[in-house]
Amino acid sequence: MDKIDCNQDILQILATKSSTKQLVYRETIQAFQELKAVCKSVAENLNNQICDIDNHVVVDFNERGETEAIIRFSGDALVFHMHTNAYGVEDKHEVRKLSYVRDNPLNAYFGLIHVYNFLNDSLKYNRMNDVGQLIARIYVNRERHFFVEGKRQFSFLYNNLAHDFLNSENAKQIIETAMLYALDFDLKVPSFQNSKEISVFQMLNIAQEIRVRKDGELGFKTKAQLGE
Repeated sequence: MDKIDCNQDILQILATKSSTKQLVYRETIQAFQELKAVCKSVAENLNNQICDIDNHVVVDFNERGETEAIIRFSGDALVFHMHTNAYGVEDKHEVRKLSYVRDNPLNAYFGLIHVYNFLNDSLKYNRMNDVGQLIARIYVNRERHFFVEGKRQFSFLYNNLAHDFLNSENAKQIIETAMLYALDFDLKVPSFQNSKEISVFQMLNIAQEIRVRKDGELGFKTKAQLGE
């Protein structure tokens, strides 16, 4: 069979942008593996120490495959979810102003690791109407340089893309910052006036939750994909 000439424009894009996105994915996978290992270590260390103070308070860690992990502590849970795609950033994004990106635009393709905060019982009892909150988003590029967007505690944490490299030390700081953010909030009882009506659907959900508590834990079966 005669050799067919390739479209050079397509070949060029495959050799640059597409190749970069594949590299971003591989680096993000490696970074996420390291983050999970640190998360497990943090959970084990905290659990060992809190058990000496109050053995009713438990800190534990579970993996949900290659792209999802969860750390539970007190009444909270943090879900770490890694997207499998590589993303660019908007033209107006601050990252675009960096010489590190202007000199090589391929440095502005990122893998994303989302950090969500849920109530532990929302996941434990599969309360499908409960919502979580996106509290941080970690951007990882082809050189495993990264920056973090998030709630107020993350405002000044790792925002130097040209120099910050995602390793176990700063992964630990991100995890602990997220935990402190979650622990800073307490559930508030809504006013009686706003709570005096309940639908049949809500009542049935409460009954189902009570049955689950009696029958045992169902485990964590949901995918946390809010706040795209």
